[in-house]
Amino acid sequence: MEKLYDLGITPSYSRPRVSNDNAFAESAFKTLKYRPGFPIDGFATLTEAQEWVQQFTEWYNHEHRHSALRYVTPSQRHNGEAKGILAQRREVFEAAKQRHPERWSGDIRKLSLPEIVHLNPERDPVPQAAGF
Repeated sequence: MEKLYDLGITPSYSRPRVSNDNAFAESAFKTLKYRPGFPIDGFATLTEAQEWVQQFTEWYNHEHRHSALRYVTPSQRHNGEAKGILAQRREVFEAAKQRHPERWSGDIRKLSLPEIVHLNPERDPVPQAAGF
């Protein structure tokens, strides 16, 4: 444990069989498990498993368009390409709305990303009731 602390890593003490203790890992595992091509009968060798996970990681980061990222890839977001892609999409949606306003009941979809993204945002302290 001391080595983890030396490296600045806080160990996780998730409870067994409690899936929402680590929702981010659970979500990633679900994406992996339900990806077409996931071997439902398992892997024959450790090398086969490692190769499959490597291919999955490449797909996830460079091809899979995430709904939370407004359908850009993590790689596009990380490399600063997302703003340009979303600006181009906005132009396409706005032009389509101008050509056929009868097809639109409201504004075009939200096409902006938050400037700051937190994996585990710090929570505001819970206010204490006065007089207790």
